[in-house]
Amino acid sequence: MNIQWYPGHMTKARRMIAENIKLIDAVCEIIDARIPISSRNPDLDEFTGSKPRLIIFNRVDQADPVQNKKWVAQLKKNGAAVIETDCKSGRGIERVNTAARELLAEKMAALVAKGQTGRKIRLMVVGIPNVGKSSFINRAAKRKAAKTSDKPGVTRGKQWIALDNGLELLDTPGVLWPKFEDQIVAENLAFTGAIRDEIMDIEELGAALMARLCAFYPQSLTERYKLSDLSDKSGYDLLHSAAQKRGFKISGGELDTERMAVILLDEFRGGKLGRITLEQT
Repeated sequence: MNIQWYPGHMTKARRMIAENIKLIDAVCEIIDARIPISSRNPDLDEFTGSKPRLIIFNRVDQADPVQNKKWVAQLKKNGAAVIETDCKSGRGIERVNTAARELLAEKMAALVAKGQTGRKIRLMVVGIPNVGKSSFINRAAKRKAAKTSDKPGVTRGKQWIALDNGLELLDTPGVLWPKFEDQIVAENLAFTGAIRDEIMDIEELGAALMARLCAFYPQSLTERYKLSDLSDKSGYDLLHSAAQKRGFKISGGELDTERMAVILLDEFRGGKLGRITLEQT
């Protein structure tokens, strides 16, 4: 399976981010704790320049807690300011104001010295599609200021959102990069919903996810789908067995593995398979 997805609106979004970077004080990058490497756009440094970076380590409630600690420690070791969040529940969002002010303390002190007091701090919120940017903004704003969806490509234009704590957020569309050189990265993005399901063979994607889960979290498959004897079985074998356990059949009695693949992806994305991290350190 060769996965590539870079719709035309992303080129426009990249340009918009580059054009507005001069208006903001820092970049607020949201990443997915389940795929901490794959959910970081490698081109981001290029079009955000040297602006200070605040990393929002999102979906921690769905990711492996042991891996969360390791990844956050590694990000901080590399010099990043990091906040662990679950944007759906709002966990961790209250720390954004303090973290942003700590990150920009020297700049804000310099402005005060020049007599520029009361100026709002402006953050640009960036990330790949469907990583939780809109949910983050709505939680931070304490109102529905940005449109949310469980599908990528909903946010198409920029929008400024003023918060009541002296911050201003610039919402931007989710942006990927033009070519996925590593198909494992592409799979990770597809598993988590950052790439439109419609462009892929869902059955093949489901089989790939089965294989990955079997390698990292076999107990999740055993508990959720009542699968046993997972050794030496391909992703397709596991998808077939899960469809059989669920009783998913089409006319003629053939197992409906495509339906099983859809269910698997939905349940993984919804956190029903447990706390899972697909990239481990």
